[in-house]
Amino acid sequence: MTTVHVVTGAGPVGSTVAQQLAESGRQVRLLTRSGSGPEHPLIERRRVDVSRPDELTDAFAGAVTVHHCIHGSAYDARVWQAELPGAERAVLEAAGRVGAVVVFPESLYSYGPVTGPITEDLPRTATTGKLGVRTDLLAQRDASATPTVSVAASDFYGPLVRNAHAGERMVPTVLAGRTMRVLGSLEQPHSFTYVPDLAAAMIEAARREDLWNSFLHAPTAAPVTQQRLVEMVAAAGDVPVPRTSAIPPWVLRASGVVSREMRELAETSYMFSAPFVLDSSVSEKRLGLAPTPMSDGLAATVGWWRAQERAAA
Repeated sequence: MTTVHVVTGAGPVGSTVAQQLAESGRQVRLLTRSGSGPEHPLIERRRVDVSRPDELTDAFAGAVTVHHCIHGSAYDARVWQAELPGAERAVLEAAGRVGAVVVFPESLYSYGPVTGPITEDLPRTATTGKLGVRTDLLAQRDASATPTVSVAASDFYGPLVRNAHAGERMVPTVLAGRTMRVLGSLEQPHSFTYVPDLAAAMIEAARREDLWNSFLHAPTAAPVTQQRLVEMVAAAGDVPVPRTSAIPPWVLRASGVVSREMRELAETSYMFSAPFVLDSSVSEKRLGLAPTPMSDGLAATVGWWRAQERAAA
């Protein structure tokens, strides 16, 4: 039987993982509820609800790796708790039956607020809201007999990235010369992970049995302030740097009194109001990978956004 690399979800991470696998000559089976995802001769797209165990037996047939890249249908702790643990249990059990390793893209939420750089040896024991959901998911993976790897990243940027601080909230705004309003602070250092670097780390971790059952950090370039990031996006797009301002966390907290959406966003505002630095140096050595320079990553990002604008014109 031909070996297959299964990818669940066709968001920016799942699509990038699928593309990188296919471009390296590996057969990919991409599972989504809609059958969406990138087109490539080596990518088979299937309509599958991975939260339903009865749909996974055939979908996982021949799989040697599963890259589980789905996300909650809303940025809400209640939604995450209702949707994510059950889907992960189903995937872990189905992957275990065929002997596949499961690789997860992970956030830094389970660390909670920290002082200093975020390193792999810090405790991941956050207990409240969305942070606690991520902690519980990590515990579920640790308890599973199926081998797993979790590869954690900071806030995303890159081609395909839309719903992110450095996605549609920033890049089109800067390119259009409109005032850029960021969350938290313009002057605190913050780490941003280039999604193709996360995908490459996930693929390498799946390939290497010595990395299974570990928690890794995706290769991530040195942090920049949000002011500097705006300037770098403008430079990549060869446009003037726009005006900038910051929305302080207390505004989100105040709005959260009447808006659950604002309350959910305020929960992680600490990441942008104080230094939030991901140290990936140890994982880079283990993986044998290095982060893409941000100037190169932003050039590719701006190029992708401009291609979207041309296609929509």
